[in-house]
Amino acid sequence: MTQVAVNEALARDRGIDLDDPKLALRVAAERLSTVRYVFLVQIEDGIATAAQRASLEYADAVLIGWPENDAPDVVDLDEQQQAQVAEHMRVMEDHIRKYAAMERDWDIDGMTDTLIRITERVAEIRRLYQPDFLLPTFAEIRRVVQQEWDEDMGKIDPKEPDPTAEQIEEQTEDADKQQRQIAEHADRSGQPEQPGQQHAGHHGEHHGDKA
Repeated sequence: MTQVAVNEALARDRGIDLDDPKLALRVAAERLSTVRYVFLVQIEDGIATAAQRASLEYADAVLIGWPENDAPDVVDLDEQQQAQVAEHMRVMEDHIRKYAAMERDWDIDGMTDTLIRITERVAEIRRLYQPDFLLPTFAEIRRVVQQEWDEDMGKIDPKEPDPTAEQIEEQTEDADKQQRQIAEHADRSGQPEQPGQQHAGHHGEHHGDKA
């Protein structure tokens, strides 16, 4: 993945107005969409970790419903806000350069973390242009994804839960009770009771009465 250079002729062929004060809104979305796709290709052949899923879903959450520049809830920025957007764009591009190097080195962990950093900058740009649109934080995304990932891993590799102390105590009491019943019967009859012996004796008494 190489850094995109601005080509005025190409931009105008695509209908991009380089003088548009909201141009950064469109560029930020396209840049994040590109790095998100690159990341997806890198992880799609395996089982994504919770961190990888969270990184990808954070980018998705920031991009969802991305507004057009002329949307009614997209505001005009003052000079200070435009300077903030420019700084976010600069940092975003620095992260993208590092991200490209990580891609070449197959550094998936580095890409996972850097995608978060890129997304954070894009989220800040969107907040400036669309202040009334609520965006989740990465921490919120990470918490939900971790819960889902734990559940998914439980389905793939189910394990019997260890018995609790209460369950162990109940099992011990049941075993002790059964042993006491056997011992009490042995004391009364002089020999251990065999399975079915008591019922057989009762049947024999009935048959004897009839004879």
